[in-house]
Amino acid sequence: MARFVENDLPKVKLSASSLNKAILIFKYAGNNKWKFYVGLVFLLLTGATALAFPKLLGMLVDCVNAKDLNKATNIALGLMVILFLQSIFSFFRLSLFINFTENTLANIRLALYSNLIKLPMTFFSQKRVGELNSRISSDITQIQDTLTTTIAEFLRQFILIIGGIIFLATISLKLTLMMLSIVPVVAVAAVIFGRFIRKFSKKVQDQVAESQVIVEETLQGITNVKAFANEWYEIARYKGKINEVVKTAIKGGIYRGYFASFIIFCLFGAIVAVVWYGVNLCISGEIKGVGELISFVLYSTFIGASFGGIAELYAQIQKAVGATERVFELLDETPEKINSNQNQNTEKIKGNVSFKNVQFSYPSRPEIQVLKEVNFTANFGQKIAIVGPSGAGKSTISSLLLRFYDIEGGQILIDDKNIYDYDLEQLRGNMSIVPQDVILFGGTIRENIAYGKPNATEEEILIAAKQANALDFVNGFPEKFETLVGERGIKLSGGQRQRIAIARALLKNPSILILDEATSSLDSESEKLVQQALETLMEGRTSIIIAHRLSTIRSADAILVLNDGKIAEKGTHKELLEIENGIYKNLSNLQFSEY
Repeated sequence: MARFVENDLPKVKLSASSLNKAILIFKYAGNNKWKFYVGLVFLLLTGATALAFPKLLGMLVDCVNAKDLNKATNIALGLMVILFLQSIFSFFRLSLFINFTENTLANIRLALYSNLIKLPMTFFSQKRVGELNSRISSDITQIQDTLTTTIAEFLRQFILIIGGIIFLATISLKLTLMMLSIVPVVAVAAVIFGRFIRKFSKKVQDQVAESQVIVEETLQGITNVKAFANEWYEIARYKGKINEVVKTAIKGGIYRGYFASFIIFCLFGAIVAVVWYGVNLCISGEIKGVGELISFVLYSTFIGASFGGIAELYAQIQKAVGATERVFELLDETPEKINSNQNQNTEKIKGNVSFKNVQFSYPSRPEIQVLKEVNFTANFGQKIAIVGPSGAGKSTISSLLLRFYDIEGGQILIDDKNIYDYDLEQLRGNMSIVPQDVILFGGTIRENIAYGKPNATEEEILIAAKQANALDFVNGFPEKFETLVGERGIKLSGGQRQRIAIARALLKNPSILILDEATSSLDSESEKLVQQALETLMEGRTSIIIAHRLSTIRSADAILVLNDGKIAEKGTHKELLEIENGIYKNLSNLQFSEY
């Protein structure tokens, strides 16, 4: 079971290069930069008021010796004013940082998604969807947390440390040096110890997740478990994993016990040592009064807590810089050149297709040549079928037509014009593909059909559904065209999904149609309905039919037999059957002998 937690984010060593990359975030702030700078001003004011608090509290305690009630009242009022100001400053600091962060990240998300969706297929063939999702969600969230709170908190803790040490030095330099030699060291040690314990907790979580994988696998495959009578085997496997969880959890519990002892004895012991030394200095007259001693203790506590917190905040900033670098890696990827005018009317092409000595290898497997000197012509209105054994390169031809990949050699011509001379939007706007595994978007049937032409009228959608043999089953649903198809179209059968895809293609009205084994995974009844819809779809346009079932291509104008990346045979169904020991004839005999 794949799990992602924030602690899995890698840290990046902070350097001039990584920081310069992180600062590029401000490029996406637009008109919101001023909010960040004003927020920093309020941050400084928050730190200043926080530092004033221990000083005034010490002065308030000293009023006991002076027996000056008026002065005590004034100082108390001053403290209340400082608390009020601190709350006001904190409100504006947080609201400004959040406003700046949300607007900036909205711009980054949009830029990232816009660039991502325009990247070529070569990029997506080398990246996992989970990894890309992580970039958009987890990495952006890490940046969001850092911009909203971590940077501000880091700077605030830094101000408290520097300001606190200055105030401590004005009270007693000796006590300050003693405090700095103990409290920060113990605080940092506590942080390191705490991280070590968190690693154990994470290990326990991972092992629990692994044990859940066993439960999930056995319940999903319960038929196999029962059929092989492996209940006791699975119980033993689960018991072994649970025992591992127990051992790790107990070990982690012992370390947590050490940590609790460490905190009680060392951290609080350090505070006791500072107070004891302060009392000695107070008795000897080097510290003027109890009030100053209390101020000193409070400043020491501030500094100790800040030292402990700043280490963790620095680690968070390292993660955020790493997340920023990964986000900008995607933003720096070169997208396909797609016309930005979404409302442009796509210029219609006729649909004559020619492959001339086309050679191609996939970028991920450059050593394997998938197509070798492929030549064929499909004139307007023709049905050209491509058959051959698995891995021969049939689907590659459709990918090259759609310019998902660049060819290595030869030419692909459409209407006697090189495919690379067309604008991508114009080229793909004149093509439609009906694949073997249709993936629908998780909206309504209407939205999925209209994907072929987003500005289609109700009448156009209705006609397309009717021509695709989809209207009857659509009207059979209570919500009709407003029926939700579910994730990837899971609520519809394979045949229904295919007919939605055909309706979508009909609505687009392409000049070139690519059918990539569109009926190979359907039952006989669904195949008949889909085949009828495909016949309607293929009328008046150039059709490239990649087929597995030879029964669906008998009426094709020409059949190309691909073998080992080359066109080994070419002709009509009848002509190819006459070739003695031909590849097509053997494929045909194999398929029809099954029935």
